[in-house]
Amino acid sequence: MPEVYTNRRTLLAGGAAGAVVSVLPANHADAAKIATHFAAADKRARALVAKLTLDEKLSLMRSSMFFGGGTPKNPMPADALGTAGYAPGVARLNIPAQQQSDASLGVAPGPNPRPEREHVTAFPASIALACGWDPDLAEEVGKAVGAEARARGINIMLAGGVNLARDPRCGRNFEYVGEDPLLAGHIAGRAIKGIQSQHVVSTIKHFALNAQETGRNLVDETIDEGALQESDLLAFKIAIEIGAPGSVMCAYNKINGEYASQNKRLLHDILKHDWRYPGWVMSDWGSVYSTREALLAGLDQQSGYELDGKPYFGAPLKALAETDKDVVARIDDAAHRILVGMIACGVFENPPKVDEQTDFSAHRDLAQRAAEAGIVLLKNEGAVLPLSEGVKSIAVIGAKADVGVWSGAGSSNVVPEGSLKAPAKGPIPGMPQVYHPSSPLKSIAAIASAATVVFHSGDDVASAAALAAKSDIVILFAARWDSEGGDAADLSLPNGQDALIEAVAAANAKTIVVLETGGPVLTPWLPKVAALLQAWYPGQRGGEAIARILFGRAEPTGRLSISFPKSVQDLPRPDIPGYADPKTRQGLTRFGPAFSSLHNEGADIGYRWHFKRGQTPLFPFGFGLTYTTFSMAELNVQNAKDSMSVSCAVTNTGERAGAQTVQVYAQPPAQGAVKRLVGFAKISLAPGETKVVQFPVELRLLARFDVDANCWRIDAGNYALCAGDSSMNTPLKADVTLKARALKV
Repeated sequence: MPEVYTNRRTLLAGGAAGAVVSVLPANHADAAKIATHFAAADKRARALVAKLTLDEKLSLMRSSMFFGGGTPKNPMPADALGTAGYAPGVARLNIPAQQQSDASLGVAPGPNPRPEREHVTAFPASIALACGWDPDLAEEVGKAVGAEARARGINIMLAGGVNLARDPRCGRNFEYVGEDPLLAGHIAGRAIKGIQSQHVVSTIKHFALNAQETGRNLVDETIDEGALQESDLLAFKIAIEIGAPGSVMCAYNKINGEYASQNKRLLHDILKHDWRYPGWVMSDWGSVYSTREALLAGLDQQSGYELDGKPYFGAPLKALAETDKDVVARIDDAAHRILVGMIACGVFENPPKVDEQTDFSAHRDLAQRAAEAGIVLLKNEGAVLPLSEGVKSIAVIGAKADVGVWSGAGSSNVVPEGSLKAPAKGPIPGMPQVYHPSSPLKSIAAIASAATVVFHSGDDVASAAALAAKSDIVILFAARWDSEGGDAADLSLPNGQDALIEAVAAANAKTIVVLETGGPVLTPWLPKVAALLQAWYPGQRGGEAIARILFGRAEPTGRLSISFPKSVQDLPRPDIPGYADPKTRQGLTRFGPAFSSLHNEGADIGYRWHFKRGQTPLFPFGFGLTYTTFSMAELNVQNAKDSMSVSCAVTNTGERAGAQTVQVYAQPPAQGAVKRLVGFAKISLAPGETKVVQFPVELRLLARFDVDANCWRIDAGNYALCAGDSSMNTPLKADVTLKARALKV
């Protein structure tokens, strides 16, 4: 009999006791724990707010970003760490100061870093973490990030990026977790849960629809609300249900005509009223434009207020409080929410301790494991991979593979000891290109110790091709540097790298390309290369991870969390709105010509857009090759009153151990409805082994959001379910007929 796969102990709500075990977290059970947790914090916070003076409340509601240690008018307090943000505590009530730090990929240095606290781990980019399709791994990484934050005295991490990748050129896609709301919600939610397990608050960001960096302070992202609820907001909702973040961070952009930081529909009506979110809403740095309007819309904290040019939540707010009862009530509510978020996460009872003992060695091992899980094998012609360790000569070419691995730029940039910083012309003035200290060249040479391994920078195409011609194997590294504050001009590799790959592949048919990018790129040379690995920005153990995958010491198990289009013409907006105007191209510009980006694709992002338009992507969402083979059979649907689950048998039919990610998609009966991911599970199998995997279906992805009734509705009819190993390969079929009803969520 095949083994029933059970790597989670939480029973699926609504199923028979012990019958179905959920691979993904059960939101119902998590929600009950969260409600109890926040209820206790709520009572304590109310008692504290009653004792606070107006000035003390306002001090909680505004954080400072101390550039270079502050100014004579605003000197940095002795207890401030010089990270992204600081708000003083209230010593007489034992309320701790807020020490806020970037970001999702590890602990970033901040504007005024202290060298003795720079011992940190750079984890792989979030998009790579999502390609692991492993929520348990995401929580492990979050736990390590939280532990390192504690060791630097930080109690609030500005992490939890969950914006969906509506455009593969977005400069911050590497910080986010792909294009699908279910996958993004589970990966981000579990990472947040991991951070907060260390008694460090994690935000979730950027709320909402931060779809591009071009003119991010100027663009009005316009979209039908039902479509927004079914896509970006659903990703946030799932992540909040799982992770219970202490704070939500606003986006820079406008949504349907109003800035995110003062968007009443978004912050008050949806987040706080409909979702009953109990924590606080903070602004992003430099995204506030008003006092009363922002406060009454639902903003609780002006963060990094110096970048706004005006302390809206300082003297102007205090003046309003003298005569405006609505403002007074909201100040109390905002202070209460901030305290609830901090208390519920354990910040009061478990304050961080600078230089607390941290197992950095274990964290570096975890970073390597996460990198290996997120690397995606996209082509492997003739099974050229894995390489034999007995190969005689290897040419390693390009992308500074002799130095280290690439990282994305911006507030998320983590700089571990030994990193190389090089001057770069990016969208953020003075932001260098950082190479994490993990040389792929050295790692390859260490494994292939009997081979002659020669490096070539790739700057001279002719000599690189000549080296390739006399080598047994070529491993060519290509990269694109993505950064917060700007978007890629197109989907091409920059600096003539396509021509380099063409020439090298022409000289040696056994050319393996390794991509280090923050998102998808075009591959015009794909038919000419033997293999292609997408390594993303793999973190400070990325070199070791890449080498281990190449030589088969680790199995490639990654699956794409974002589609690779064949052309920008296949995107909903071939031209990035605002990009043609130099005044708006730079994302940090706060004032300038306003413009809009119309999201006619609605909820049909990425692979759903391709299905809707009848397009075949270059590489589909969910795709990834392995060094073994798998088969699937017997897709079954278990449909209860308020829940649904699926099961299927998976067999490793190859000769190597490996992992398969089972993906289940559904197509609702409504006219024009497209296939969407409704459940997934990643399982490991030995050669010849079969397991039956069972996991829940997310019912909201079978439903539509009824804006008029403000609820999720299942339409009556036949729902076509299919399962496979990517969005484009779903051979198993099953149908389920559902009655019309509103969902209880």
